[in-house]
Parts: sequence; C-alpha cells; structure tokens
Amino acid sequence: MKWFIAIFLILTLTEGAAGGTRTVYDELGRQVVVPTDPRRVVALAPSITEIVFALKQEHRLVGVTRFSDYPPAAKRLPTVGTYIYLDLEKIVSLRPDICIAVKDGNPESVVLRLEALGIPIYAVDPRNMDAVIETILEIGNLLHETERAENIANSLRQRIDAVIERVSKIDRRPKVFFQIGISPVVSVGTDTFIHELIDMAGGVNLTAGSVPYPRYSREQVLAMAPEYIMITSMARDAEFESIKAEWNRWPEIPAVKTNRIFIVDSDLFDRASPRLVDALEVLVDIIHPQTGEETR
Repeated sequence: MKWFIAIFLILTLTEGAAGGTRTVYDELGRQVVVPTDPRRVVALAPSITEIVFALKQEHRLVGVTRFSDYPPAAKRLPTVGTYIYLDLEKIVSLRPDICIAVKDGNPESVVLRLEALGIPIYAVDPRNMDAVIETILEIGNLLHETERAENIANSLRQRIDAVIERVSKIDRRPKVFFQIGISPVVSVGTDTFIHELIDMAGGVNLTAGSVPYPRYSREQVLAMAPEYIMITSMARDAEFESIKAEWNRWPEIPAVKTNRIFIVDSDLFDRASPRLVDALEVLVDIIHPQTGEETR
C-alpha cells in the first residue's frame, strides 16, 4: 500500500501543478485548496452523483458510491464502497482531483486520511430544501457550471412556489404517518427532509419531535389515527402488499378505512438532490389532488 500511495502522490503533484489551484470554503466553513478545473471527481454519496449529473458534468466523475443508480448512466461508473463504508484504496487508485463528501454519512476517519494524502475534500451539509438548492449552486461553482446551477435552482424554486400556492387553497391539513422502517415500525421526526416535505405539501407529520427516526408499535399508530399512511419503496412490491395487509388488520385507522395507504419512492424522499422537489410534488398530489386540477 505504501508504494501505491507514493506513486499516487507523485502523480497528483505533477498533474495538480499544471492546472493551478484556488481556495474555497465548503459548507462546514473549512478552507479547502482545490484545483482550478477539477477533471477527476469522486462523489461520496448518491445525492452528490445526482447533482453532478444534473449539472451535466458527469464526464468529470471517475468514481461514485454504491447505490448511485440515478440517472441510469451512473450505474456504469466505478464504485468506491457505500457512502458509510468507503474503500480508501479504491478512491486513491482513481487519482481524484477532488472528492465531494457529505457531513452526515461519510466517516470522518476516511476523509481525514484522504486529506492527509493530499486529496482535497469538499464537504456539503444540506439539512433542508433551501440548503439543497444552495448545495447545487456551490457544486456548480466548483465545477464551473454556475449558470446551469442557477437555472436549476430557479426552476426548483418555481416548482416549490407552485406547490406553496396550491397548499394555500386548502381548508385543513390531514394527519400523515410516514413509515420508513418495517420491523420495527420507524417514522420520521422534525429534523428530516421528509418532515419538511409533509409540511410543505399541506400535511401534518404525526411523528414530529426531537427524535429523528422514532419507533412505534402498531397500537401507538392506531391511537394517532392517521388519515394517510406513506410507506417508502425500500419495501418493494410484494413486501409492500404484505405491509399493507398488516395495516388492513386495523380497520379503525382512518387511512385504512379510506384505503389511503401509499408506497412512495424512497430515493426521491431520502436523497438531498434536485429530486426532492419531485418528492414534494408526489406528496401534494397524494394528499391534496384537488388543488392541482386547475393547473392541469
């Protein structure tokens, strides 16, 4: 491994000197010296991969994490482990000019080791919809696609405003239980993207609170009386039908009584990417379909 790293450092220093560098601040407030024009980028989370593709800068990507499956072309790129369990040697072998990391998920120990090898690490930390848009703008600046990033940001804001306008017409907010875990039953607290999406889409998140991913018994869910039950697509097809059948054993639950149990795409709702706005539109169409009739 030592000879491998030594060769990498020689190659990095040789290549990096030709292109020049600039100093930027990442979303953690860290000062990072990055190549002026990073040609070889490793995205350390699926959300970062999606943003780079949205910016049409996928030709810069030389490595992505496992489960980077959108758009489909991302599946053809070399993988460097999962965003939690990164393969340090694989990353180094790709000779990246820069790695783009996420604060929540990427292990700090690996990030520090990569930095010790002279690989610049630009970290992002989007916590809500506005922060996701800001991340798109910052990565756009990093990859010399400022104008495209601004166009994406403006489009996303317009779509969000359209949902806000739809929700402004509603008379009441229905109660929503959003299930992301099966056994045990796990939902979402206040400090999550999904909570923000439920609120923006005109619903009430029944599990709002300080615990990010609280657990519940089915009896507790019955007591909450949700009007909608959303289940993420991590429970695929037949498994979803099994979970739905389990809920149907509780006809007292309003969502069961009115057949308002839905499966939604977990990738839309979990990733800090432009597709979060797709998730918002999916949610408002489910909860308040009548508000979209005028715009269709």
